[in-house]
Amino acid sequence: MKAGLDTSGVLRLLLGEPPVQSARAVTFLDELSHGGHHALISDLVAVEACFALQHRYDVSKLDALQGLRDLFTAGEIKPLGAVAEVLATRGPASAKPGFVDQLIHGAYSEVADERVTFEKAAGMLSSVRVL
Repeated sequence: MKAGLDTSGVLRLLLGEPPVQSARAVTFLDELSHGGHHALISDLVAVEACFALQHRYDVSKLDALQGLRDLFTAGEIKPLGAVAEVLATRGPASAKPGFVDQLIHGAYSEVADERVTFEKAAGMLSSVRVL
C-alpha cells in the first residue's frame, strides 16, 4: 500500500504540532513501514509545505528545505515527482533558479521538449528557452 500525504500531514511531521496529531502521523508512518509500505509526497505538497513553513511558521527557507530533505532520508516517505532530486542537487536556499522553478522544470522535463519562461535565472537549466 502507498499513502499520499497532504500538506497538513507533512507539517505535523515536520513541526511536531499539534502534539496529538503529530503523534498520530508518526504512528501512521510507523505502521505503514512495518507493513513494508511507504507514504508519498508530491511536488505540490512539498511546495505548499515549504511556503507554509516560511510564511505561517516563520521557518527560514534553508530550514524548510532541509526539513523536506530529512523526510526522505528514513525511507518511510518517498517522493512523487522531482522533489527529492531537486532537494538533493540544489545549492543554498538562495540558489537561482528557485525551488519551485526547479520543480516545474522537473515536471516538464518528463513530458515536454522544452520549457519557456521569461525568468533569466531559469535559463541555466537544460532545455529552457528564455523569451
